Amino acid sequence: MMDNTGIDNILQQLQAASALASGAKKQSNLDEVTSVNFSEKLQVAVDQVNNAQLNAGKMSEQFVSDQSNVDLHEVMISLQKANVSFQSMVQVRNKLVTAYQEIMNMQV
Repeated sequence: MMDNTGIDNILQQLQAASALASGAKKQSNLDEVTSVNFSEKLQVAVDQVNNAQLNAGKMSEQFVSDQSNVDLHEVMISLQKANVSFQSMVQVRNKLVTAYQEIMNMQV
């Protein structure tokens, strides 16, 4: 089962940074945002998505080759979990790209 805490943490960081940029949050909350290593959290989330996809592929191969006692519903659930986690990661990527574009368009 995929742990969504990494993705949730990334989204919270993006929301906190957005609120800070708009002036809605105080400077004291900036320390909380900067204390988290963003690249590590993102890597963990990508690894979780990758593991879900690998697991789904492995289960589907086992089902097709009839190597183990894998049920069709387990394969379908695994494939759906992998799909949902991938779609969530794509949405996070889209948010990151949008945030980057907004930052690059800011005037100094």
